[in-house]
Amino acid sequence: MPDAASKTIAVVGTGTVGASWAALFLACGHDVAATDPAPDAETRLRAFVERARPQLAALGHTGDGALRFVADVEQAVATADFVQENAPEDENLKRGLLARIDAAAPPHAIVAASTSALLRSRIVAECHTPRRHIVAHPFNPPHLLPLVEILGEDDDVVARACAFYRSLGRHPIVLRKETPGHIANRLTAALYREAVSLVEQGVASVADIDAALCQGPGLRWAIMGPHLTYHLGGGAGGIRGYLDHLGPSQERRWASLGTPRLTEDVKAAIAAGVEDETKGASMAELEAWRDRLLVDILRLKQSG
Repeated sequence: MPDAASKTIAVVGTGTVGASWAALFLACGHDVAATDPAPDAETRLRAFVERARPQLAALGHTGDGALRFVADVEQAVATADFVQENAPEDENLKRGLLARIDAAAPPHAIVAASTSALLRSRIVAECHTPRRHIVAHPFNPPHLLPLVEILGEDDDVVARACAFYRSLGRHPIVLRKETPGHIANRLTAALYREAVSLVEQGVASVADIDAALCQGPGLRWAIMGPHLTYHLGGGAGGIRGYLDHLGPSQERRWASLGTPRLTEDVKAAIAAGVEDETKGASMAELEAWRDRLLVDILRLKQSG
């Protein structure tokens, strides 16, 4: 099981999430055996790792693990201490892939599946040793954002996985029961539902709805979550004082929240609004801007 010493990590699937994981593992001094069936996957992976290297160095991750790209899943996991699976969000695909990994990986290896909404109980259904399989859902890009949502059936496996992710500078949280979307995606889905509803109702432009979040509560949310935020909002009475005094106003707002549908008109309005907001910037330019600011925020939090 990986610790501070260099170990071999298998990265199965090297798209956006898998490449980001690989960059982090390498920068923390672990060796990586990666595999992905897509054309030019190795070239894209190595290019991503090189782009991520200075970002990770700025955050104190200056290790230099060895990267090798192999042809198939069995070869990638054959000597792995830890497996990070990042295949597309397709239940049948993941179920079969995890069964292959389970059959080929060493007995001591933990297998961590990245899924944003699939249920662990379903994707490990064909594995002979499901107890060593966990869901480890990151927030994109995982080489920068610390959150990893963990769900497993064996407390020891979960504890070992959490210790490993903490050694990478990640912040693992443990789910006590499975639910579609885990925690973070359910929270963001609730927020996005209301953002879409505001567009649907014509309350404000897409740019102003985005600004209302990132120029206001989003700044606080980089420091504390909703419960602690409202705890401070309760003044001397804390969270109990807030709930007793302002809880009814929360319930009135909940009752007024929208239930929008993504009709063609709504999708067109959102797309036009985003196009206006981004002012012609390319995806690469937007990603670089996002990642540069994320590094600045993370460095500030490290010093706090």
